[in-house]
Amino acid sequence: MINHKLLAAAAVDAKSRAYAPYSRFHVGAALLCADGNVYIGCNIESAAYPATICAERTALTKAISEGVRKIRAIAVAGSFPDKEGNYCYPCGVCRQMLHEFVTDDFEVIIAKSADDYRVHKWEEILPYGFGPKDLA
Repeated sequence: MINHKLLAAAAVDAKSRAYAPYSRFHVGAALLCADGNVYIGCNIESAAYPATICAERTALTKAISEGVRKIRAIAVAGSFPDKEGNYCYPCGVCRQMLHEFVTDDFEVIIAKSADDYRVHKWEEILPYGFGPKDLA
């Protein structure tokens, strides 16, 4: 059973570590792996914008670099530091990267706080996604 509240809280905490001097929009992510480990990530901006990396991909690359290949869920939280944000969904690039590793029961928790979040199944987030199964 996935503890949505705990994962949402980890994403909100990760958001505080963001490096976003240009957009000032801070995003945090917490990725739950099949082995129970959680990898967090934050967005990291660069003056050369294409070099910027999103929180979701930061968490994913941390997990993959540690040998993880099976993930169960991700929580995402984003906002400007001085404002309560709306629900912040993964961008298209993050959705495509995650699609390489998700299973049909993968869950996406979109959090404003540890107590205010939405839970989605993967097919709601990326319907008709193109991935490894399409190349088999």
